[in-house]
Amino acid sequence: MTSTVRIDSWLWAVRLYKTRSMATTACRGGHVRVNGERVKAAYPVKVGDEVRVREHGFDRIVEVARLATKRVGAQVAAECLVDRTPPPPPREEVALAPMRDRGAGRPTKRERRDLEKLRGRELPED
Repeated sequence: MTSTVRIDSWLWAVRLYKTRSMATTACRGGHVRVNGERVKAAYPVKVGDEVRVREHGFDRIVEVARLATKRVGAQVAAECLVDRTPPPPPREEVALAPMRDRGAGRPTKRERRDLEKLRGRELPED
């Protein structure tokens, strides 16, 4: 068995990405970091490396526990990595954006002012 594996191949093998080309694209886009540095798809990863994958605006932090070159089942994939991702913030802390009902038309002047006040941007009085 080899002591290193390409990062895109490992990400695909442990099921962090659905396809290897998606893993390669993420590496190209700078969404994958190994030990704090952005890496290319061919970067060799070894046991003990910390891998950060940017997903939906949050970092997923995993540690390489075992190398895999071929895609493996979900149970085996879970053994190949140690998930060190902190828990997401509670729902209450995440501010919800105000939404208008579909087909409600443009907001009135009063509704627009209320929306701006809710967003924290006070408009100068006319």
